[in-house]
Amino acid sequence: EQPEEIPQPAPRRIFQERQSITGLPLYFQGYLSVRHSKCQKFRLYWTELRGTMLFFYDDKKAPTYSEKLDISSLTSATSVYPDENGSAQFILMLPNEELELKANDCECGKEWKGFILTVTKLSVPPDKSLLPGQLTRMHEVLEKEKKRRIMLNNCSSASVNRKSPPSSTLTTMPVCFYAVSRQEAIEMLEKNPSCGNLILRPSSDSKNYAITVRHKLDAPYLKHYKVMSTGTSYIVELERQVTLSSLQDVVNYFVTQTQGKVKPFVIQT
Repeated sequence: EQPEEIPQPAPRRIFQERQSITGLPLYFQGYLSVRHSKCQKFRLYWTELRGTMLFFYDDKKAPTYSEKLDISSLTSATSVYPDENGSAQFILMLPNEELELKANDCECGKEWKGFILTVTKLSVPPDKSLLPGQLTRMHEVLEKEKKRRIMLNNCSSASVNRKSPPSSTLTTMPVCFYAVSRQEAIEMLEKNPSCGNLILRPSSDSKNYAITVRHKLDAPYLKHYKVMSTGTSYIVELERQVTLSSLQDVVNYFVTQTQGKVKPFVIQT
């Protein structure tokens, strides 16, 4: 059974760990019971909608997800309908499977469905049963997702002269990537210190990448690191070269090597 207490957000440390691991912005979260096509029973998860991905956690405070599902290719979703226990169910239709989701009640189910359709279809669904506050938050998420897609498309345009590896997709680009110049990155970090202190951006040659970090020791200072793309991996130019398999691994490397003193820059709106 689903717990009766009101779900509370994960502590900030866990939120930051999940942000770093997934590399995607958090749009909506809460308890959901999930059943895949080949399963007979529902399983309860603490669920997060990040970008166009659903991340399923065994526990609300677990930093690492146990399952994830890309819903970017969602074809449709059924209406939310109550079951015999008062819970609310709906089904996500994906090209290769159908995923049954069960929320605590109909209002919660319609809210989940609304956010899922917003990010996958890039429009807020015309559901008259949604409350004004819910619709406002969906419109806010819609604008965030549109900006994220634009940034990723800019990244793809900047990389047109190099062969991108197959894994370079909308869902794998780190959340701290911004298609900005060195000077714009500096201004973003200086004006928004509470949002983090690491930005991944295109390099000046438009073929590779760069990391801009606002370090905090005796006094804040900025440093830039070149990230070279080989087509299959990424080389970070430090005192010794470090080779990593993805841009998310590059970001994670800076976070772990500084024991969390470096944090990905995410604009909170």
